[in-house]
Amino acid sequence: MGKLTVKQVQSITKKAEPGRYSDGGGLYLMVPKNGSPYWMLRFSLHKKRRELTLGKQADISLADARSSTEELKRQIRSGVDPIAERKKQAEITILTVDDLFEDWFKGVSKRIKHPNIPKRIYTKEVASKLGQYKVEAVVPMDVRAVIKAVADSNRPSIANDTLMYLKQLFNHAIKLGLITYNPAAAFDMHDAGGVEKSRTRALTIDELKHAFSVFRESSTSFSRDNYLACALLLVLGVRKTELTEAKWSEFDIEGAVWSLPERRSKSGRGIRIPLPPQVVVWLEELQIRACGSEYVFPSRRASKSPHMGKDTLNRAISKLFGREPGKKVQPPNKMGELEHFTVHDLRRTCRSLLASQKVATHIAERCLNHQIKGVEGVYDRYDYFEERSVAMSKLAAVLAVVV
Repeated sequence: MGKLTVKQVQSITKKAEPGRYSDGGGLYLMVPKNGSPYWMLRFSLHKKRRELTLGKQADISLADARSSTEELKRQIRSGVDPIAERKKQAEITILTVDDLFEDWFKGVSKRIKHPNIPKRIYTKEVASKLGQYKVEAVVPMDVRAVIKAVADSNRPSIANDTLMYLKQLFNHAIKLGLITYNPAAAFDMHDAGGVEKSRTRALTIDELKHAFSVFRESSTSFSRDNYLACALLLVLGVRKTELTEAKWSEFDIEGAVWSLPERRSKSGRGIRIPLPPQVVVWLEELQIRACGSEYVFPSRRASKSPHMGKDTLNRAISKLFGREPGKKVQPPNKMGELEHFTVHDLRRTCRSLLASQKVATHIAERCLNHQIKGVEGVYDRYDYFEERSVAMSKLAAVLAVVV
């Protein structure tokens, strides 16, 4: 049979009689019983008969099918397997920085304890600026712009973390052969948030009285949810996200116990937390305010997160100090001469106040769910629940004048 003509192709596809119609040279017009007609190339490579679909006849003309056939046959003669090449191309799905992050994150999320941290930083600080860039198009100036924007918003530790994750992200691209150099490699902490110093801030009772007084006076900007969250953090000494992402299912209000699960504990250890009477009262109020949400602190804004955001409390506190990242006009400083503090400083304050009440070190450390170091930590597996209950009740009594 000779080569097909355009009219013959039209006739064959119109009749739609199942069969294989040769154009010569290994090119066939295939008409399946079910489905659309398509072009197919039959060839031999390494003494094996192979078949490769070129595409639907409706999308590829006879002339284009012949042209593709000639190009493929040239590759075959040089020893290239077009089927293997097609599979390889199909696997190349990492084109943009967003694609790169998704591929990198699959591995990272299995290795690190808190994968939500790099994901949050990438989503908030990087994605909107570099996400749609082609991986190979990112240059050092792009990286500098990202970390500078974070540093300029007075978040030095986040700026350092952003740089660290960008370095890891582009190292991953090098491993995959997508780029040959890391555009973030030349930068260090001095280009981002600077060398971080360990914070030692712990508030005195007088400072706490002043801060919570300002919280109450600023109820239009500092919500009741924010107020109760700070009060709970101060009395219970838990970490911010352990509280703000808590679900009601973790609480036994009647039994006055919060069972913080291992999967949400930063220390990696679950713990039963005794709840002083005043804390129970706050939680009962929060249950009403939650309006049926499964979260103790449900998100009050339309967002992807169902619970209070990770930056909500620190931003709200900073605003009262006259600091609001991203705003040209800063709000008034309502805190006066009080030294700035962060949410985590409330946890440090809790620990300091426990010490001031002569609570034994090992009990105070367990109150904060810290790992006791050394041999004692290995062998002492006692929970100290009753002792912690007494200690927290003492602390709640001391803080009654504050909150």
